[in-house]
Amino acid sequence: MHTTPPFDLSTIDLEAFHADIKALRREIDDSLGEDDLRHLYKLERWGRACTALGMLSAGLAPNPASALLLGVGRSTRWILMHHIGHRGYDKVPGVPARYTSKVFARGKRRFLDWCDWILPEAWIYEHNVLHHSYTGELDDRDLIERNTEELREHSMPVRYGLMGLLALTWRASYYAPSTLEVYRERHAERDGKAPSKEGQDRELWLRCYLPYAAIHFGLLPLCHLPLGPWGVFSAFCNSLMAEVITNVHTFCVIGPNHTGDDLYRFDDRPASRAEFFVRQVIGSVNYRTGGDLVDFAHLWLNYQIEHHLFPDIPMRKYQEVQPKVKALCEKYGIPYVQESVFSRVKKMVDVAVGKTSMRRGVRRAEPKKAAPQAAALSV
Repeated sequence: MHTTPPFDLSTIDLEAFHADIKALRREIDDSLGEDDLRHLYKLERWGRACTALGMLSAGLAPNPASALLLGVGRSTRWILMHHIGHRGYDKVPGVPARYTSKVFARGKRRFLDWCDWILPEAWIYEHNVLHHSYTGELDDRDLIERNTEELREHSMPVRYGLMGLLALTWRASYYAPSTLEVYRERHAERDGKAPSKEGQDRELWLRCYLPYAAIHFGLLPLCHLPLGPWGVFSAFCNSLMAEVITNVHTFCVIGPNHTGDDLYRFDDRPASRAEFFVRQVIGSVNYRTGGDLVDFAHLWLNYQIEHHLFPDIPMRKYQEVQPKVKALCEKYGIPYVQESVFSRVKKMVDVAVGKTSMRRGVRRAEPKKAAPQAAALSV
């Protein structure tokens, strides 16, 4: 039972807040430049360095250092896909085509830019369109409280056990099939056909599971064949451990972004663009921010509030704009939630297993009643 009242929008000057957000966006667009590209290249080098070091040592023996380096390298590709796929660098002057949303991870470049379980086109539709357009609503496929309803039919120990299993496997067990399903539904609707799951499992295996497994658990270990069977076995073990690390890492920073008993979910559509922006704030949470190393560790998802206000800007711009967004929220009395990622993981799990619930809905100002017209005088 939800006892927390809806968020009261009548206490906020929505249009003034909206105007300030638009002004901030113009400021961001006017400052795009070479520094944003250099920052992107630096982060990509960090990820590639981790992958290279992990590969060099992967065939020596199963070891956590190699697994961690490989895992961080894979997570870094997620960072790049997230922001480039959002068109974050499309408007930066002089950006090479390979770092634009129309080229990055498209076609054969998928295996070079973002070799993940998830089909890039399916993720872009599910995430950029459904999640960002319907944040916290029933059409948001990433709404964890809704997605874990069946989980809460089990005993509490089983709930926690299933959440742990999900954290270890979620990119393959949840995200790949979920994104592919909605992507297929979208194409069926465009073709005027009823959505069908016929052939979905086959496509999931051929386009998602087999390519990823072949590269990371086949080709990668075989690169260490000169070291003999032990080298291949060691690399396989390290790649498998890296998979677990990447899953847990991404799950712990992505899942809590919109889940907790201090965040809102919504049962209707926003009444205006201004209300939409307020919802992005009260339905999202930031983690600790500041400095490339801190942000890199959080996969740049520690600026989730700013990201949902401005999804298509470079990563470096979030560092610059975060204090300004926080100040605007304080100015207008809009809750701005920022907390340690570890605290947020606990709050996410509490919601998922049913210990707590998210807040619900908004209360809008009552429409003003028109003054009664004077009765016409009879002649």
